[in-house]
Amino acid sequence: MGAEAEKQGTENEKPSPNSITVAQFLSWKRQKDADESARKAEVARKRAEDIAAGTVQMNGRELFLHEPWVFDDNRL
Repeated sequence: MGAEAEKQGTENEKPSPNSITVAQFLSWKRQKDADESARKAEVARKRAEDIAAGTVQMNGRELFLHEPWVFDDNRL
């Protein structure tokens, strides 16, 4: 009896008006990921410009990449 009631319940349900297809979701997801990567690239470019101009303080990784001689213990 439970299976019959469950079967009738799913047949009578109508799809919600806000439902989207898998293709629509994947398109939205690709666009969202592209926007996010573009935003991150812009932030990284701006940070690199600021470092080159000397307007922001570098963190340890950036200092190591831009001025590795600072970490050379052999230079005395």
